[in-house]
Amino acid sequence: MKGFIEFIRKQGVVGLAMGFLLGGAVSKIVGSFVEDIVSPFLGLVLGPAEILTDLSIPIGESSVKIGSFISNLIDFVIIAAIVYFVFKGLGLEDLDRKGDK
Repeated sequence: MKGFIEFIRKQGVVGLAMGFLLGGAVSKIVGSFVEDIVSPFLGLVLGPAEILTDLSIPIGESSVKIGSFISNLIDFVIIAAIVYFVFKGLGLEDLDRKGDK
């Protein structure tokens, strides 16, 4: 059992698992926040789209739909910040320390 725990510490498995689980747990809440609250305001500021996901740049007869990308980017930044602050708040930053420092 000691070898298994040492493997987990050296390979950073706990940190990876924590980030994965926490990111999955908050993704729906963050998605809803961005889609229902942030997106309508940014859509009004950035152009004629009512919501951010409808924002597009016309190029000739087609258009580049950048609104969905921006919305997903905002989701990612919020989730990354939540994971970071939860890790720091729980004092887990040294959990996967490699070697003895």
